[in-house]
Amino acid sequence: MSASSSASAHAGASSLITSLVAAALFMENLDGSIIATALPQMAHSFHVTPVELSVGITSYLLTLAVFIPISGWIADWAGVRTVFTAALAIFTVASVLCGLTDNLVEFTGARILQGIGGAMMVPVGRLAVLRATPKEGLMRAVSIITWPGLVAPVLGPPLGGFITTYSSWRWIFYLNVPLGLAGVVLAWRFISAERDTDRRPFDMLGFVLTGVAGTSVMYAMEAIGRVDSSWRIALVFLAIGLAACAGAWFHLRRCTHPMVDLSAFRIKTFMVAIGGGSLFRIAIGSVPFLLPLMFQVGFGMNPFQSGLLTLGVFAGNLSTKLVTTRILRRFGFRSVLLYNGAFAAVTLASMSLLTASTPYGWILFALFVSGVARSLQFTAINTLGFADVPKQQMSGASTLSSTLGQMTMGMGVAAGAIALRIAAWWHGHDGQTLAPADFTIAFLVMAALSVIAVVDVISLSPDAGAHVSGHRPAGEKS
Repeated sequence: MSASSSASAHAGASSLITSLVAAALFMENLDGSIIATALPQMAHSFHVTPVELSVGITSYLLTLAVFIPISGWIADWAGVRTVFTAALAIFTVASVLCGLTDNLVEFTGARILQGIGGAMMVPVGRLAVLRATPKEGLMRAVSIITWPGLVAPVLGPPLGGFITTYSSWRWIFYLNVPLGLAGVVLAWRFISAERDTDRRPFDMLGFVLTGVAGTSVMYAMEAIGRVDSSWRIALVFLAIGLAACAGAWFHLRRCTHPMVDLSAFRIKTFMVAIGGGSLFRIAIGSVPFLLPLMFQVGFGMNPFQSGLLTLGVFAGNLSTKLVTTRILRRFGFRSVLLYNGAFAAVTLASMSLLTASTPYGWILFALFVSGVARSLQFTAINTLGFADVPKQQMSGASTLSSTLGQMTMGMGVAAGAIALRIAAWWHGHDGQTLAPADFTIAFLVMAALSVIAVVDVISLSPDAGAHVSGHRPAGEKS
């Protein structure tokens, strides 16, 4: 086989793996967002209140927080293909079990099992893409695997509303079966069977500390955002989580074979992508929570109207994918992250100006522009994060990025709820009732958080990640 034929075959396999992982991540992200609209119907089936069913969402997120840190070690020990395929199979089987459950206890158990599959799927799938993709193709690959996290939260509510209205909530989970089965077959066929020959011993203390830190901090933030929660209990869990974070940081930096390798933090581009990127994910992660609430509770729309309007964000996300590579090549990572990040904050703040009397056309335009800005920012952040990471550090960097990425996106919902509580306090009423003015303050708080996220970018050099973006800074010879 000629060199050109070999390169073409490798590029084809890399594209197929990237598409496969993107489809798997879309399935996982959609499952997490679509369930919210089905809660009333599910609660009726289980003979409980919708509030009690929140344990189904919480248990899934907490399972991710516990098991994502261990995914890198398992992938190194068993191989990326084995772990990713097993994760798809576990997620698919758990989806069937979720659809078959008849009470809250069974459903919670099935969601925990589903969370184990999802925890393995996210970082290990990304690792498969990073290993199969050369540096010059990294930007395109990351752009493809980024869109599930942007599109699924937008498509989830209207799709979930349609399924629960015209069929049964159980089909929300059964829809994962054909995708999951196809993914298992394709993953086993096309992902390389190679595994790390230098196997690390299991870091039990690191596993415990990262698990306690992740679950405690996420539970505390969710509790602070709930109106019926105890501040004292939430603060206790927050203190435990922060103490565990400090303990994990101290242990992982000194452990010979840490559960999560922190060495990638020494790489400037990775550090910026994780630092400011995490704050940006929290701010943007609040949008799928705040928008439907504002449209339905604040503006009096029905779920279908609300869901259709949020499709404006989806359209903005997709349209940006056509020009992301050219924009990054023309302006470079630093300029795009700095100026587009500031613009994304402005678009987020503009949602505070929307009212019940705002024409639908203007609402759709505002959401479309916001979708454009956040899609470009997400792709740039995620690509820059791995631009300078050597192959031997890729597993640890992928695990670390996925752990913090999943946690911060999950924290976005909690941050949105906390912002609404702050707004209710500011306006002098209890959090049980929400007024349109509360959403104004909530969106401004989230916009301020996204502004802070841009500060990290200033320290980047103009040519940061240029070997990936292809950008040539001004004055450089061609």
